[in-house]
Amino acid sequence: MRRTLLPVVLVAPLLLAAAPASATAPTGPARVTAVLETPALYDDEAGGDADVDDPAIWIHPTDPARTRVIVTAKNGGLYVYDLRGHQTQHFATPAAPGPDDESGRFNNVDLVSGFRLAGRTVDLAVVTDRGRDKLRFYRIDDGTLTDVTAASAPFAFNRTQAEVNEQATAYGLATYRTGDDWYAVASRRHTPELGMFRLIAVDGKVTYRRTDSLTLPASFRLPNGTTWTPCLEPGEGPQVEGMTVDPVLGTLYAAQEDVALWRVQVVAGRFGLWPSQVERVREFGVPATYDPETEECDLDWAADPGYGGRIAADVEGVTIYRTGLLTGTLIVSSQGDDTFYTYDRLTNRKLTQFAVVDGAVDGSQECDGAAVVSTPLPGFPGGLLVVQDGHETPDSDRTATNVKFLDAGFLRR
Repeated sequence: MRRTLLPVVLVAPLLLAAAPASATAPTGPARVTAVLETPALYDDEAGGDADVDDPAIWIHPTDPARTRVIVTAKNGGLYVYDLRGHQTQHFATPAAPGPDDESGRFNNVDLVSGFRLAGRTVDLAVVTDRGRDKLRFYRIDDGTLTDVTAASAPFAFNRTQAEVNEQATAYGLATYRTGDDWYAVASRRHTPELGMFRLIAVDGKVTYRRTDSLTLPASFRLPNGTTWTPCLEPGEGPQVEGMTVDPVLGTLYAAQEDVALWRVQVVAGRFGLWPSQVERVREFGVPATYDPETEECDLDWAADPGYGGRIAADVEGVTIYRTGLLTGTLIVSSQGDDTFYTYDRLTNRKLTQFAVVDGAVDGSQECDGAAVVSTPLPGFPGGLLVVQDGHETPDSDRTATNVKFLDAGFLRR
């Protein structure tokens, strides 16, 4: 089933009413520091075009010291680290199926726990391969990963390889469970489209089938009677990347990068009909013009109508620090100002702002993905927060990224 929200002239008043008006920022973000970091990966030919993007945290069921952090690195593949930040495994991306086709490019990662596969219960790491428009699956055995992607796994959004080569492909990712069934929500690059996929075990491998679709709005009728469309490169739509699902509340949080953080109900492989906004970006409603020379948008802040929120675009990594059945903190990366905003998990009430600054290791800038657990772990008694650093600084002559490990106790309220 494909669902597209009603024309913006009808639905925008409802959507805008769901999000509070622009709020006054606090006096300044809290400053927190990382305990350690992973080695730098380099986004150049010598470094294998490795660009760290998104982390996930797998907790060992009996020995917390053997917990693993799993990280996507785009063309660099999939990296696995222990709690000291040491690499334990690496998976390369799949080769292109033909000489003129796109090779694999790993974008986001999430986890599945208690999946029935080949007669036993296993945990999985699930990855969006945006180069090949597929979901990929890695069985986790005692902290060691094994690729169990079915060779017959279909394209997520496209029908032909020629369409895949255009790269409007699987991008962001979140997983959740309903009863005995597991689902993955994937976003589609350069579009506001989301797809829902049921995970299926076949002959010891894992594949999937789409069960629903949802397209978020791409333009918005503002209270002043004008229509606003986020400024993007011509031909692109406002995409979603960062996502997470609150499994108890059945709520998907989806970060539409240039628009807002949304909440969408998800039930048994279906999307709820009416998404609502948790908070908009500061740039919401601000007129802008795309400059093809700089490939950036020039914003006319003097004409800001005042409908934006606190988040500085892009809205990026989204994760939940769960402290009880219904308690905890929702965290979102405000990439444009190198900070993070937090919200009450149950009510989405605005809480605090923090920044990961230089300490024992350098801080985090332009953070893409983030993951957090509240389980006490060796070296991280308050739980573990992992954030991507878009500007790792061992060598200023090369584009470098990595992830930082923080004790998450500061998030507890």
